[in-house]
Amino acid sequence: MNPYPHKYDFGSSVCEIRAKAEDHLPDGEVSTVGRVMAIRSHGGMTFIDLLDDGSKLQCQLRMDLLGRQRYDFFSMYVERGDFIGVAGRLFYTKMGELTLEARRFELLSKALYDLPGQWYGLKDVETRYRKRYLDLLMNGGVREVFKTRSSVAAGIREFLSGRGFLEVETPLIQEYYGGATARPFTTHVNYIDETRYLQISPELYLKRLVIGGYNRVYTISRNFRNEEIDVTHNPEFTTMEAYQAYADYNDIMELTEDMFASVAEKTLGTLRFEYDGLEIDLNPPWRRTTMYEALGELAGLQVTDMDDDEMAGTLKKADPDNYSKLMARAGYNRGLFIAQLFDHFCQGRLKQPTFVIDYPRETVPLCKPHRLRPELIERFELFISGMEMANAYTELNDPLLQHELFLEEAKRGGGGDPEAHPYDADFVEALRYGMPPSGGLGVGIDRLVMLLTGKTSIKEVILFPMMRRLTRGSDSLI
Repeated sequence: MNPYPHKYDFGSSVCEIRAKAEDHLPDGEVSTVGRVMAIRSHGGMTFIDLLDDGSKLQCQLRMDLLGRQRYDFFSMYVERGDFIGVAGRLFYTKMGELTLEARRFELLSKALYDLPGQWYGLKDVETRYRKRYLDLLMNGGVREVFKTRSSVAAGIREFLSGRGFLEVETPLIQEYYGGATARPFTTHVNYIDETRYLQISPELYLKRLVIGGYNRVYTISRNFRNEEIDVTHNPEFTTMEAYQAYADYNDIMELTEDMFASVAEKTLGTLRFEYDGLEIDLNPPWRRTTMYEALGELAGLQVTDMDDDEMAGTLKKADPDNYSKLMARAGYNRGLFIAQLFDHFCQGRLKQPTFVIDYPRETVPLCKPHRLRPELIERFELFISGMEMANAYTELNDPLLQHELFLEEAKRGGGGDPEAHPYDADFVEALRYGMPPSGGLGVGIDRLVMLLTGKTSIKEVILFPMMRRLTRGSDSLI
């Protein structure tokens, strides 16, 4: 026989059968399909658990109904992990379990490897991430996490659509990388023999669309940053970025509050929930504090009173690794050092939703200067449970200042800073045609899903996280 037939016609999925049986057992025969997850034999009778798209149904196979030949075939050749099609009638056992009494069955796909043990499941964390297909099969809670992830993305789309935002797509392979401070992945386009970069942010293309006349646009896309891998970082990750014309970072803070509250309400049914041992309250309005205020309150550092030597010495003593990285990257830079002091002393202590606003101007070359304090920019980051959840600006739309800031970045890049922006002449040219005052927002989808599912590692909410390649004799079955 062919253990891998091309197709099998059946009447209902297991989920549909269970839903219909809640009202009444259907008359006559039903048919369904699924993967055999458990087999229990008792003489001339066998019970199996059939799993289909997350729903389970018990099936009963009897020798007197199937005939000895077919019953023996099942006993000899059908094992856990195999896919079968089954037809018969439904009934409830004395224990009240819905069961399909099989009159016919067909082997639809033979599994050549055994599934993990029925009672012990799949527990090893690294194996779960490397073999997500087995993780989904053996651990029902994992399926629910990724269903929630899908609901979160749908909730964001529904919210933004309701606010008049248009969903768009931006190129993932770009001539110049920009929109974030990150090392890019580099590739090569053979046909035109040119170097290109995988997107680190869709920002500069979304701004081009605002220049082109779309007042409210957003995209949900993959970003690629050649950076660390840890519990909150994966080199390939998902963000939502949105831009709204005639708005500033104050308007975007309100938009962020409303969007997070809407998605949480639709996903969890509440704005108060526990995460990492602490109750999180997403009810707006959220706390707002400047970066300098946070450093004073949480670290006792009055950075406006610190000279450069004191600033450098404080960071070197408190965070020597990142001090060395910053010095190697850009040399001493007062604004970057202040931001790193904040990251070291303050970020992890911001548990409830908090907007940290008004960053040093050196931290971002794409943000509008603060309207009252020109040494700062109108930027905010949202922190919840110590994680950065969102990043936003009042967007810089002055082409002459953008030109100057890009030149500064290019100079830093030429000096060896691998995270500096390259000069994007086409974007500066686009700005010269005029861009309305605008506010922009970037939200880390993976971290938002972590928050709403109670997961403390980003690998738990990415189906196929990046892992170090296994060292073994061969990666091939050939």
